[in-house]
Amino acid sequence: IVYLEEGDVVDVQLGKYWIVDKAHKPVIRSVKTVHAHSGAAELGPYRHYMQKEIFEQPRAIGDTLEGVTGIVPGLFDGPNGGDAAKVFAGIDSVLILACGTSYYSGCTAKYWLESIAKVPTQVEIASEYRYRDSVPNPKTLVVTITQSGETADTLAALRHAQGLGMQHTLTVCNVSTSAMVRECELAYITRAGVEIGVASTKAFTTQLAGLFLLTLALAKTKGRLSAEEEAGHLKAMRHLPAALQAVLALEPQLIAWAEDFAPKENALFLGRGLHYPIALEGALKLKEITYIHAEAYAAGELKHGPLALVTSEMPVVAVAPNDTLIEKLKSNLQEVRARGGVLYVLADADSHIASGEGLHVIRMPEHYGALSPLLHVVPLQLLAYHTACARGTDVDKPRNLAKSVTVE
Repeated sequence: IVYLEEGDVVDVQLGKYWIVDKAHKPVIRSVKTVHAHSGAAELGPYRHYMQKEIFEQPRAIGDTLEGVTGIVPGLFDGPNGGDAAKVFAGIDSVLILACGTSYYSGCTAKYWLESIAKVPTQVEIASEYRYRDSVPNPKTLVVTITQSGETADTLAALRHAQGLGMQHTLTVCNVSTSAMVRECELAYITRAGVEIGVASTKAFTTQLAGLFLLTLALAKTKGRLSAEEEAGHLKAMRHLPAALQAVLALEPQLIAWAEDFAPKENALFLGRGLHYPIALEGALKLKEITYIHAEAYAAGELKHGPLALVTSEMPVVAVAPNDTLIEKLKSNLQEVRARGGVLYVLADADSHIASGEGLHVIRMPEHYGALSPLLHVVPLQLLAYHTACARGTDVDKPRNLAKSVTVE
């Protein structure tokens, strides 16, 4: 990779290149060698890159967390020589800026940051934040989330925040050589590998892994993470690849659900608390690659409007982990059934939700506490993928969309 400056012109030939600046004089620019392999571009036994990338998630999470033996701020120092320990000690809030799927990973992280690290957190859609008046706080840690590191709106939002005087910046990004990594003080590089399918899958779950680490690092810096809690979280993270592998084994059941969804034109997704952003992500995946209109709601909002849409032709997907909100969610599910709605529920083994008329249940292998969103999103990815296959759409290159949105 050659880092160019404004006005540079490059002539690239096999094995050599020339660069002239805007005054047409030959110049030498800094060069970084990136080691890559062609294996990432090979489909192997998979029908589509999206399917391959869904099944690469155990490996991607393992690689992203490789070498993490303890929770230390230094994990976020990044390639620019930042001092995360000093930054984390001085901040009193977090502002997350992102777009699309990355925005939903930020919404999930808000629950972690506020419940575990006790740090007030705001999540903004980058394209909205950059164009509105806001109240800057110099003691805010500005966190950008992006797969490519080149997302135009997120880069512009970062620069806008910096222009307002918020200089403490951190990115969770999948591309170490990207503009976002170069422009942020701190960084955590996810190691999802090349993601070719337009609909993000492994990039999303590795972002969540990085953001959970950030939560723990902030909690520890602020004195809100005991040694026992740290050990418990590290153990759960080390087990994630195996837990994800067990979830991927549910694929045959998701194929059966997909056959029901394929002829539909609308769908509703429900979640509560930590899993509301996962419902949003599930609806986005279905929209992106199947072209079925899908909406997601916090389940408690059902009676405030969406219940009017429920019919037997509007399948309702519910993310139902056995957490403190499960009884509330069960009540919401009964409201859907009472109005003839057909439910598709992702339930933990011990949540006591049984299949029946108009109620289809897939049981997750295990309840995973705070990290549950990483597991519950995988069946939603598989549901969207197999529904798209059944409908015959272009899974990897859905209409009107680009992999990396580098323009407004």
